[in-house]
Amino acid sequence: MIKQYPRLVIAGTNSGVGKSIISTGIMQVLTQLGYSVQGFKVGPDYIDPSYHTYATGRPSRNLDTYLLGKQGIKEIYLRQSGATDIAIIEGVMGLFDGKDGRGEMGSTAEVAKTLQAPVILVVDCRSMARSAAAVVKGFAQFDPQLNLKGVILNQIGSDNHEDLLRDAMADLGIPVVGAIRKGSLPSLTSRHLGLVPAKEKGVDQEAFRLLTETLKESIDFELLLNISSEAGKLDLEGFSPHIFVEETKNSFPGLRIGYAWDEAFSFYYQDSLEYLEHLGAVLIPFSPLYDQKLPEDLDGLIIGGGFPELYAQILSDNKSIHQEIYNFSRQGKPIYCEGGGMMYLTESIRDFEGNVFPQVGLIPARSIMHKKRQALGYYQGKTLKPSILGPRGTSIKGHEFHYSTLEAIEDFPLGVSLTKGRGKDKIEGYLEKKIYASYLHQHWAGERQMAQGFLHSCLNGKKKTLDIRKA
Repeated sequence: MIKQYPRLVIAGTNSGVGKSIISTGIMQVLTQLGYSVQGFKVGPDYIDPSYHTYATGRPSRNLDTYLLGKQGIKEIYLRQSGATDIAIIEGVMGLFDGKDGRGEMGSTAEVAKTLQAPVILVVDCRSMARSAAAVVKGFAQFDPQLNLKGVILNQIGSDNHEDLLRDAMADLGIPVVGAIRKGSLPSLTSRHLGLVPAKEKGVDQEAFRLLTETLKESIDFELLLNISSEAGKLDLEGFSPHIFVEETKNSFPGLRIGYAWDEAFSFYYQDSLEYLEHLGAVLIPFSPLYDQKLPEDLDGLIIGGGFPELYAQILSDNKSIHQEIYNFSRQGKPIYCEGGGMMYLTESIRDFEGNVFPQVGLIPARSIMHKKRQALGYYQGKTLKPSILGPRGTSIKGHEFHYSTLEAIEDFPLGVSLTKGRGKDKIEGYLEKKIYASYLHQHWAGERQMAQGFLHSCLNGKKKTLDIRKA
């Protein structure tokens, strides 16, 4: 069976060329024109998808070949795109940048080829004229299997500059889809991990109004739509889902899982959450910032990543929810934490200015923020002891990006051994007392045994609680 799904990849020559704001703006303009748009983000990013979701009204999805595999990203793409008019896929870093310099794993190019999607390349044209054509030609020829179908010229200085660029591009046979003047795109607030999540501060309505006006004037949307309809046909012969399958549906019916969801904790992959729901879990959000109590009758807790260091005072002051989480742990119920969630469970957080704020205190360590980034990249490894995710030696993989470190207050055995190759190995994490905490951000739609192991631990904890109540 062959199906046609209009789709585009918006890629960049490198990070910082404007692909995030341009991709989001394209999604918003198309939505305003009456199209149903599905946004996707290549790679492990949590923040850009929050803007896609705002622009389209539909949850954005991550397409990461390292975390999900090629079949996994195809399944997630197909699962969502069939119900929409067009998919806009924002790339990561430069078009060919991925896990390492030796291959295409995790790159925008790999995703584009896997999905047979046309690529629109965003080029920062400052201080360039004909040289920009050389850059585009190099990108077009670097991988002949890639379908580079257009360019968006960004940061153009004048009418004359635009004329020079268009003349240079004419010889390539690659159409100019858009030409955007320097300073015409609004700025979105950024900080140490990138853009500020849309959920956290809300969306700057004036910035998005200016964005859509600029792109309507600067991009040929008729040409863009025509290119999207020329996407290679996806041959689904022999393809079958392996994530959201009937065999695992409702395997753990009715388990109530609370997950932290507020300005301080918002780093979740949408398909990870939906995979838990596929397995039968009922997901219930709660706020460590504002709620005084946990939702009732929870069987497990998930505290994802985010920016607890920026809300450390408010988190510290909410002693009631600290006690709730502490009591929940003492009942022997599973708690899974990533990144900022792990920081929240430590004794304290020391922020960038050196201020110290007490936190939940389940992990005997202090979280220390640093001015310099402490980790970035994909890791794989194994657990060093039994945990709520599985037995000792359970294989794990994921992505890290953080500016903090943990400083142990008392000795405790670290829980996971990780490597990213080239001798860059480390041991980290806390796996004790039904707590799994690590800097590693995992995608449970790709690491399905993790999700199933977690829910299995929750089910066992629930049975023990029921047995105690009966006794």
